[in-house]
Parts: sequence; C-alpha cells; structure tokens
Amino acid sequence: MKRTYGLIAAFDSTPALYQACEKVRDAGFKQWDALTPFPVHGLDAAMGVRRSKVPRISLCGGITGFCTGMSMIWFVDSYDYPLVVGGKPFFSPLYAFPVSYELTILFTAFATIIGMFVLNKLPMHYHPVQKAPKLTRLLDDRFHIVIEAGDPRYNAATTREFLAKIGGQDIAELEE
Repeated sequence: MKRTYGLIAAFDSTPALYQACEKVRDAGFKQWDALTPFPVHGLDAAMGVRRSKVPRISLCGGITGFCTGMSMIWFVDSYDYPLVVGGKPFFSPLYAFPVSYELTILFTAFATIIGMFVLNKLPMHYHPVQKAPKLTRLLDDRFHIVIEAGDPRYNAATTREFLAKIGGQDIAELEE
C-alpha cells in the first residue's frame, strides 16, 4: 500500500513563491518546505523559520574545548607530573593557552559538524521529492512548496484546494 508523503505545488516566479510561503505560514502549517533552484533572500522570514541552533552547539563545543585544555594542563602541571623550575607556579593560564586554544578550535569544529548532521537529520539518502513529477524543472527554473502529510492541519482535499487558491500549479501527490 502506498503511503502519502504530502503535496507538491509549482510556482513560476520568485515573488509568487514568496507570497505563497507567507500564506502557507499564516495558514498555520508547520511541516512544509519551499524548494528553489537558487537561494532566495528573505525566504526564511517568509516561511517563519527560526534561527539555527548550530551556533549555540558550536559555542558549547568551544567552551568545552577551552575548559578541557585548561583542566588538562592544570592536572598535568599540578598533580600528574609537577616540575619545580625557577620558582614558577604549578599552573599558569599563560602556559596553558596554546593547548586550550587548539582544543577550542577542535571541539568547536566537531560540535558544529555533529550539530549540523543531527539537526538536519543527515545522512538522508532518499527524499520523496526525488520522485516528484517534472523534478528537472525544479532544478532549473521553477519553485515548489511541499506540504507534508504529517502536518496536523493536512487534509489531502483541503490542502490541494488551498495550494490551488494561492497560485500553485501542477499540484501532485508525493509517495513516501
């Protein structure tokens, strides 16, 4: 038995897509996406997309790396292998800074990559839009909106009518 992923509708121009995205957002849909052949400035705001959480994850990774570096040098200099040389202290942030700096960069990079993969649900080797009719036009010169069947407001008939009312063309059902 075929399961429905959602409905896809085509739009001919960037302004038409932009206005349609605002109408879909205002209608209360939560699980939907706009597909474009090139980046469209301001489309995120029209869709109501919030800022990404990846920068916060990156910051946490950087702070963890910095604290790890400082703690590691403190542990090594004070407990594991203390050296008394010329009366210098067992721990000084000046000596621990190079290690902490490198670990900050390393942990930030790993946190950014892992955060991006987790939040984007990657790797995703297949997406139902790949079976959309006239997919080559999507990659070339047309714009699309996909409303997923998992959305609480989704109803096949009313959603199809809504997409037609806001200017959608070639409305088709996508299989999962």
